Amino acid sequence: MGTTVEDRETVGAPDGGWGWIILLGCFVVTGFSYAFPKAISVYFKELMKDFDCGYSDTAWISSIILAMLYGSGPIASIMVNKFGCRPVMLVGGLLASGGMIIASFTTNIIQLYLTAGVLTGLGLALNFQPSLIMLGSYFDKRRPLANGLAAAGSPVFLSALSPLGQLLLNRYGWRGGFLITGGLLLNCCTCGAVMRPLKYKERKVIACSQDKKKLLDFSVLADLGLIIYIIAKFIVVLGLFVPTILLVNYAKDQGVPDQDAAFLLSIIGFVDIFARPTCGIVAGLKWIRPKMAYFFSLALLFNGLTDVCSATSTDYKGLIIFCVFFGLSYGMVGALQFEVLMGIVGKSGFSSALGLVLLVEAVAVLIGPPSAGYLVDKYKNYELIFYMAGGELITAGLFLALASFFFIRRKKHKDRQQKHHGDVAINPKR
Repeated sequence: MGTTVEDRETVGAPDGGWGWIILLGCFVVTGFSYAFPKAISVYFKELMKDFDCGYSDTAWISSIILAMLYGSGPIASIMVNKFGCRPVMLVGGLLASGGMIIASFTTNIIQLYLTAGVLTGLGLALNFQPSLIMLGSYFDKRRPLANGLAAAGSPVFLSALSPLGQLLLNRYGWRGGFLITGGLLLNCCTCGAVMRPLKYKERKVIACSQDKKKLLDFSVLADLGLIIYIIAKFIVVLGLFVPTILLVNYAKDQGVPDQDAAFLLSIIGFVDIFARPTCGIVAGLKWIRPKMAYFFSLALLFNGLTDVCSATSTDYKGLIIFCVFFGLSYGMVGALQFEVLMGIVGKSGFSSALGLVLLVEAVAVLIGPPSAGYLVDKYKNYELIFYMAGGELITAGLFLALASFFFIRRKKHKDRQQKHHGDVAINPKR
């Protein structure tokens, strides 16, 4: 009986009402989670001077943040299933803020890894995943649009945090910039506070059933569609963040003034702002939504080709053109990735599936940006990282499209066979 009530409440997502406040909170959390690891790159040149380290050493900061964001997925899933979204997000906001405040007092790069990397990354993870779960529970028919609007938080915050970071660096140094950023991250606690469960009735049923509910459901891995998605996302994350993490340093090395170099990330953000919600609207069309995996594959191919075709851009005009096309393709990827996942596993399996997907992606993000930084340190050639990142995105796009085609075709064929056998069983004389 309890299970029946829970299902009825979950299906009736309001698609509005307080859901718009949930969407706003998810917008802010997504902005900090995805934009901050890129925006922090404006400090890398100063950190290299103060700590006498190279590109690969500073790239580890962004990689660790992203790895914690992804790798803490199972921990976040377990905590959400145990305590609920709101308390987990409040703790996460305090950790994210505290990590950056402590980082402002560090004296070597290892301490930065542990504070700005591990602590802040963990805090962002404990905000990011619960916010997506809440968004999925409040929206159903409008879910593609909601996901697109929430994902727009990343470019909006990237557009703001990059020039703000450069301004803080020029005025207060990197230590002052880190301290102020820590204060800004306290806004994640506010976002957590508004994550109100749908209804008391639903919470009561879930509480009665808590002992029967798995904290992390590995049975979702039985879905071949999810396995295909995980493999594709692993390849994607190897290269997706590489250009944005190293772009500012690349521009500065080409003689571009510091403020103009930081503005390149803002250009990506400006374009991305319009790309994500637009892509979310398109993805919600009834003739696109059933083919979401192919639409996502197209976005991956677009992003990869942008990297490859822009590998030889060295002047500021060429970098601006790259940023425009990268912002468009990156926005498409950002708007579609979680919608595709939710379409594969549904609402009931989304929390566990997301945690497992993020865990796999954490491994990839620890490989991608540091490897790119190592190539720059060794060969002093930025073209290599664009070819590397672009090749990985193109490979992922082709793999996802082909694997989805054969998997979906086989599944449809199997479903037709089962339906035919069922008809024969019901009407044996036919």
